[in-house]
Amino acid sequence: MPVRASLARNRCCPEAFPPGDARPEGTPPRRARSPSPVPRRCDPPEVRDNRCVTLKIDIDDGAGVAPYEQVRATISEQARAGTLPVGYRLPTVRGLAESLGLAANTVAKAYRALEADGVIETRGRNGTFVAAAGDAASRGAAAAAQSYAERVQRLGLSEAAALDAARDALRAAYDSTG
Repeated sequence: MPVRASLARNRCCPEAFPPGDARPEGTPPRRARSPSPVPRRCDPPEVRDNRCVTLKIDIDDGAGVAPYEQVRATISEQARAGTLPVGYRLPTVRGLAESLGLAANTVAKAYRALEADGVIETRGRNGTFVAAAGDAASRGAAAAAQSYAERVQRLGLSEAAALDAARDALRAAYDSTG
């Protein structure tokens, strides 16, 4: 199977980057950090439990699947499996496109699909991150339920009355569609 490109990127363990990431000749060296009293495997930690996280994407030209779909499926699988934890910062569209040898629009299309599925969230100039577990529909339902709970509390309804009203509304909605 011909593989077009592969990206193995580790956002918190610099030693995991491929040798091609070395600084070009003539570039001044990075300022040395003061030594840490305890050697750390992940510096700086990007996830809560200090695990080193690696994003691996393989693009196969002979797969018969569009490259954007391969990127989307790979990131989605890794996020749902927990390989990419919630809050993990994904590479920029241009950075990932360059690493994989794809057009920026291809990666942007994959990111848009992932965002629509609720797998990732874009925080403007701050970047793109793996979203909290659950799909967009369940998060929307949770937000609506929270709004409903706050509203019925302001109206002075008891919990039992609020639950009865919600059950009646759900029965009416599902009976009218089915």
